[in-house]
Amino acid sequence: MKLSHPLKAPDELINGRWASELVDELPDRLSARVLELASRQPDQEALVDDEIRWSYAELAQEVRAAVEWLASLDVRPGDRLMAVSENCRALVVLLLAASEMDAWLAIVNSRLSAKEIDLIHANCEPRRVFYTSAVSKDAHMHGERHDAEVFRHPRLGELMISPLADTAPEPIHVSGADQVAAMIYTSGTTGTPKGVMLTHRGILYIASISGGMRHLTQGQRVYGVLPMSHVFGLASVCMGSLYNGACLYPVPRFEASALAEALVDEGITVLQGVPAMYARILEYLKQQGRTLKAPALVYISAGGSPLDGDLKSRVEACFGLTLHNGYGLTEASPTISQTRIDDSYASTTTGRVLPLLEYRLEPLGSTDDEAPETGELWVRGPNVMRGYFRQPEATRACLANDGWLNTGDIARVDDSGELFIVGRSKELIIRSGFNIYPPDVEAVINEHPDVTLSAVVGRQVSGNEEVIAFVQCEPGAGVTEDELRQFVAERLTPYKRPSQILLVDTLPATATGKILKGALRRQAQEGYPHD
Repeated sequence: MKLSHPLKAPDELINGRWASELVDELPDRLSARVLELASRQPDQEALVDDEIRWSYAELAQEVRAAVEWLASLDVRPGDRLMAVSENCRALVVLLLAASEMDAWLAIVNSRLSAKEIDLIHANCEPRRVFYTSAVSKDAHMHGERHDAEVFRHPRLGELMISPLADTAPEPIHVSGADQVAAMIYTSGTTGTPKGVMLTHRGILYIASISGGMRHLTQGQRVYGVLPMSHVFGLASVCMGSLYNGACLYPVPRFEASALAEALVDEGITVLQGVPAMYARILEYLKQQGRTLKAPALVYISAGGSPLDGDLKSRVEACFGLTLHNGYGLTEASPTISQTRIDDSYASTTTGRVLPLLEYRLEPLGSTDDEAPETGELWVRGPNVMRGYFRQPEATRACLANDGWLNTGDIARVDDSGELFIVGRSKELIIRSGFNIYPPDVEAVINEHPDVTLSAVVGRQVSGNEEVIAFVQCEPGAGVTEDELRQFVAERLTPYKRPSQILLVDTLPATATGKILKGALRRQAQEGYPHD
């Protein structure tokens, strides 16, 4: 389907209500619905963090107490705050208390390097920094580097708090569409990290619409292992659960063994993750010789990076459930499309675009006539960011004055409105005039039974581009590069076959499991003999 003209995704029923109705009733702040639910369902479990179990009434009480506590630390409306953290109750309370105070919270994964944290700090210039040292040794280390003081909060656990900085507060906007709730810094591998300014309305649109489509309703128990420092974990998992009255289990780090226990002991009903997480679950079960036990699980989904068909089918066979898929990016809070709860596709469609969002495909200007229906995806809607903090040029490069966001992804839309992400425009490999989309090659490599993950990048050579594959195999697997080359040759047309296959112990990845393609491209290029 050609889409150079804009389309608007139609209104849709979500749990018996129209999406347009749900959008019309979005409050202006993240915290408003949680405090309202404290009156409507006070005894319903809201959050389980290790041995701590809070009802909605108790969570609301902690949020109100934290507002007073932050005020005592000289935090003012409009201040920028920063949390160097991993998932825990303290982070959830800080987010909601900042919302009540009209402060912005920049959430930063404590597993980032000292250099990355310091670059973010320099751009954000926060009034205060909070380090969740109780759940993160890395947060403690960063806190010590920044001369933060240890504070033993009676209910949130140990934290470290930075000295007060003399910073100017941001203007306050009454409308949730204008007021920034959170900043998520992109995991760019070069240059200064970009602080994505996400509004209350943008995050709440995702919590209500995307969360509602996942049936994150009262009584559901959601395993919150996706980092809240990533917008998928913040908007879709954390706020998606709390906005809809479900119970959130914040988990600092993914461990397959801990997940296996929680599925049984806590009766987890909803699991959202990245594809690499599901690959690790399958690897763990195989190593342990165990079958999966998940008596209450009703919904599983993947996002954050491309899902290949082989992993999807293996996960579905293991879990006995449809592995739902979706697509988004930090700048869109994050979700743009997702499969609906009753969908069951063999393909790796990312589902239909969320209701009421506008979208279009811009032609690539490519000479490759194999895929004329593909184009660069642009979107517009309430979930689009306000821009990058203090980086107007970077903002202008992807966000038009009329609100259209260039995703930088190459996509196609089929005749039934299903969205397929073909690849990143900047990752497109052009070999002898043909377009090669790395996910196509990765999907074939990943079909090999000994392969856990793969990553394909382009390498510039004289007058052309080569395909280079980095492959991570299961521990103890004896597969060779020649075997993989033969396996791929039987399944891929010659121009798509890798010129080089490099076997690696582990692929470099962010804390969320997103493979760092930039680092691999540099490695591939450095390994090429230049004359």
